[in-house]
Amino acid sequence: MKTLPSPNKKFIRHIIKHYLKYDKENPFIFISAMLAFLGIAAGVMVLMIAMGIMNGTQKEFSKKLFVMNYPLTILPLAEDTVNDKLIEKLSRQFPSLKFSPYYTTQVITKNDGAVQGSLLYGVDAQKEAEINHIFKEAKGTSKSKFKVVVGEGLSYEMNAHVGDKVTLYFSEQQAIGFGTMPLQKRFVVDGVFKSGLKAYDKAIMYTTLEAFEKLLKRTPGSYDGLHVYTKDPIDKIDAIKAALPEMVVIEGWWQQNGNFFAAMEMEKKALFLVLLLIILVASLNIISSLLMTVMSRRREIALMRTLGATKAEIKVIFFRLGLVIGSAGIVAGTMLGGFGIWILTTFDLISIPEDVYGTSKLPVDLTMGDFSFIIIGTSIIILLSSLYPAKKASQTDPLVVLRNE
Repeated sequence: MKTLPSPNKKFIRHIIKHYLKYDKENPFIFISAMLAFLGIAAGVMVLMIAMGIMNGTQKEFSKKLFVMNYPLTILPLAEDTVNDKLIEKLSRQFPSLKFSPYYTTQVITKNDGAVQGSLLYGVDAQKEAEINHIFKEAKGTSKSKFKVVVGEGLSYEMNAHVGDKVTLYFSEQQAIGFGTMPLQKRFVVDGVFKSGLKAYDKAIMYTTLEAFEKLLKRTPGSYDGLHVYTKDPIDKIDAIKAALPEMVVIEGWWQQNGNFFAAMEMEKKALFLVLLLIILVASLNIISSLLMTVMSRRREIALMRTLGATKAEIKVIFFRLGLVIGSAGIVAGTMLGGFGIWILTTFDLISIPEDVYGTSKLPVDLTMGDFSFIIIGTSIIILLSSLYPAKKASQTDPLVVLRNE
């Protein structure tokens, strides 16, 4: 069986170099190739920066929500099911976990003529500080059991600073004479925290467990919930769930905010597909450039065929020509994208509303996964764009071309 000769690599490289040079007789071919190169470079650069910004923003939101929502939360479905005995059992079974039991209720905060509804947590200051660095940085040194740590937004609206006192109104009633009125108590502001999310800073307050037990008659050692800290909550949640008794459930922070992050992920994918159209448009320039090269070099192609060049060699020449233009665009776009990301992360060129995004500096964080998708998607488009012109060039009939010439 006769085997086909292998393509002449040296011949192929020489012709590709020749076709990449500027042709004075056909300048539009070179211009079209340059536009394809610049289009792919711009597409890769824009994709890298856009994906970096989307991923950075998502991580920033995750970090803020992770702090304020805690990695895992254990909740009771019946009274006296989340208690000190359960904490002791889980501590023995999972020594790497950190626990912070809490009480919670809704209150109305009043001070200096301002009124604001808030969510009050009763926590053990030491245990809460171990799993919540925002609380740790904010808590003061007051020895009073009736003290609160409030958010910056609430502190501003109430005009209540550290050392000031605010009045909290509870839903429970207290007897006054022959009637009742909402239970109220003056609390001293022990600290002011700043989570970076305005909605949390205006709505959340922390006090002591003793204040709940004294004012609201909560049973010591029996809690409304249990905040759990672990570095890998997604991996640990099933094991902890198996160790919990009946009428006790566990939730992860990603479950509590699932719709929000699902929407962000969908937006990220949509943006990727839309920006990929930039590269798709640029690939049309590769097709047009190669087709113009084929049409203008028909006589040369026919001459190469008559001198012994095979259809496979002609096809490889134009296929690799498209790959060279596209690959050069990918390399240039990667360098420009990397430089753009470095500029945005090093210099504070763009400021964003901190109360909306949780940070005033534009967050940029391009993951290797996103970068790989960009390179793979761009490479597939370039490969497909180079196939048709290469096939068209290999189908050139030398007899027809030379007879017409």
